[in-house]
Parts: sequence; C-alpha cells; structure tokens
Amino acid sequence: MSNAHRPRRSVLYVPASSEKALAKAPTLPCDAVVVDLEDAVAPTAKAEARARLAGVFAARRAGGPDLVIRVNALSSPWGADDLKAAADCAPDAILLPKVDGPKDVLAADDMLDSLDADPAIKLWSMIETPKGLLNLGPIAELGRDPAARLACLVAGTNDLVKETGVRMTPDRRWLLGWLQQIVVAARAGGLDALDGVSNDFRDLEAFARECDQGRAMGFDGKTLIHPAQVEPANRAFSPSPDEITEARAVVAAFALPDNAGKGVIQIDGRMVERLHLDQAERLLAKAGNLAS
Repeated sequence: MSNAHRPRRSVLYVPASSEKALAKAPTLPCDAVVVDLEDAVAPTAKAEARARLAGVFAARRAGGPDLVIRVNALSSPWGADDLKAAADCAPDAILLPKVDGPKDVLAADDMLDSLDADPAIKLWSMIETPKGLLNLGPIAELGRDPAARLACLVAGTNDLVKETGVRMTPDRRWLLGWLQQIVVAARAGGLDALDGVSNDFRDLEAFARECDQGRAMGFDGKTLIHPAQVEPANRAFSPSPDEITEARAVVAAFALPDNAGKGVIQIDGRMVERLHLDQAERLLAKAGNLAS
C-alpha cells in the first residue's frame, strides 16, 4: 500500500525490551506499531533492546501493521547507535523524540543519508518540548521537502505536561491550544498528525471521548499504550458510512461533464468548492486503504 493516504488511526507503542509485547504486536489490528527504544527502556537495557530489533523485523509478516522505531535523541549516549540499527532494519518510519527544531530532523536525515539508508524510510517528529512548540512552523515546513523525509508530527502530551507544568485534566483543556497548533502545522507542511496517549487504559469510555475530541480537532489518529485501546481508536478515526456517502457524491458531481472546469458547484442546494473535492478524494482514499 502506498503511504499516500495510509491510515494512521491507531499507533501502538511497544517497549523494545518486552519480548512478549513484541511478539503480540504484529498480530494486532492497529495501523502501526512503534517499537520503543526511548522512554519505555531503562538506560541499562538500551543495548539489549536495540539488539532485539533485527529479530523483530525478520519476523515481520505481510499485511501486518507498519513498523516504526522510536530512537533515543541523537544528543543522547544511545542516539547514534539507535539510528544506525534502525536504518539497518528499514522500518516504515523512525520516530524522533524531543524535537526542538528543524535541525534535529535534518541531523537525523543527514545521518541516514550517510548510512545509505533506504530512501523510503520516513521520519516522524515528536512535539513534546516548549521549544518544539515554538518551532512548529519551521519543523513542519520540512514536510514540503521530500529529501527531508519528514512525514508525521506526533503530540507528546505527557512530556508537554512535565515540561510546562500545565495541569492534565480529563477534558485536556490546558493542552487543547497546543494540540490544535500541531494539527495546523502538520496541515501546512502536508504531514499527518497523531494525538498523544491516554494514560488510563482501563477507562475505555474516557478514551473514546478523547479519541472523538482528537478527531474533531483534525488529528489523523492517536498514539496508544495498550492493545485494548486499538479498537476504539480505529472506530473513532475511521470515516463513517455517512461521510463516505457524502464524499462519493462530491466526487461524482465534479465528474459530471457540465461541471468540468468549475471551481464551485451546487449539491442539493449546498455550495461545494474544489477544496471539498480534495477533502472527499482524501477521505475515500483512506477508506479504500482500510478495506484493502
């Protein structure tokens, strides 16, 4: 499947130090699995976790979720070794933590180029520091440069709370402005945007409300910490039957000979522009990929 319009509804973090979790993850119906070498792995276990990557990718099955590797920051003692090991595995993407500015993305891209890494490997950027928030525009602009590899912005809500001291409430009211900025920046750069994790994986009703909130803000999907969260995330971030029907109607209307070349048309008394056609085509492409 092409990465264009590929669904990112459910993206599950799995510790690279947990053999049991790594064995189970490829069988789950999530859209992507992030094999985590960073926060989920203790400093004393970093090397062992990194050595486990090759086996994980050797056991990869066709039709399974995308595989992403979250490395440690290049400025850390483990970052360079992580990035080299990740490049050797040729994952779908490498997730960069604590990105403060575009230089962090470009440094990883330069290193991958020096390693002759597969050009198809994308970079995902975690936005989880105050500097990262302040530099959202320049970071996201790299999405317009294919050579920079950047494909996705990921909200790191736990770190944002820790670094800023804002209060985490059930409705996330103190985070919403920042989350919306991440979505806007992602759209400006032609990138996907993933909402942050929900820590209480036992309260699936609260999780479903958070997913609905993230979808309403424009996120493409949500990062997860437990397999129980996969199905609610997939449901929340999938196009509904009514949305699919409406999108098909927009595409069909613009395809009529009488509407050829028109920028604005009417459908059932409603004004529809070509920007709505673009949105409809994107939604239908995602829906088709979900069914394929």
